[in-house]
Amino acid sequence: MVYTVALTGGIGSGKSTVADNFSRLGITVVDADIIARQVVEPGQSALNIISEHFGPEILFQDGTLNRRVLRERIFSSPAEKQWLNALLHPLIHQRTQTEINQALSPYVLWVVPLLVENNLQQKADRVLVVDVSPEVQIARTIARDKVSREHAQQIIAAQATREARLNAADDVINNDGAPEKVAAHVDRLHRQYLELASQAAQQENE
Repeated sequence: MVYTVALTGGIGSGKSTVADNFSRLGITVVDADIIARQVVEPGQSALNIISEHFGPEILFQDGTLNRRVLRERIFSSPAEKQWLNALLHPLIHQRTQTEINQALSPYVLWVVPLLVENNLQQKADRVLVVDVSPEVQIARTIARDKVSREHAQQIIAAQATREARLNAADDVINNDGAPEKVAAHVDRLHRQYLELASQAAQQENE
């Protein structure tokens, strides 16, 4: 099994910036959000099942998934959200495992925004949390997603608390500052993870 570092953080924390820095060092990045989009692309069986269940209005004219309509449907119905999760989570998990197992780097970075919410931390060897102060998080979310302050606060409130994420962390990168500061944090952690992955591989071979 490839040594796996799970990367998580709240909205606007800068997970992508951190992941890109690891990628530049030659580390395979497996992103749960990208996989979640891939399993509902046209031609995938899951998309056919979703459109049969919710009706044709769940699709755009070009056959792609209308995420906004789907979000509205499941937001107002816990039962529908549960149905969708039961369909997609096994597919996402299966594809995630395949990509992790195919990784050629000494360890793999598994980006999981909802790691703590879905209680997935035990599936990783190590948990890295990108942490930012609430004010920075709100400001970045407003700037990036062009939403109101109130909406940004609602999104943050719906996610795991900052405390819950930090409690799950083995390592923390504070990303309140400039992006270039992240690179130094990543370089330090990269050396640490190479060492940990090497130790884990030795133990497996003993």
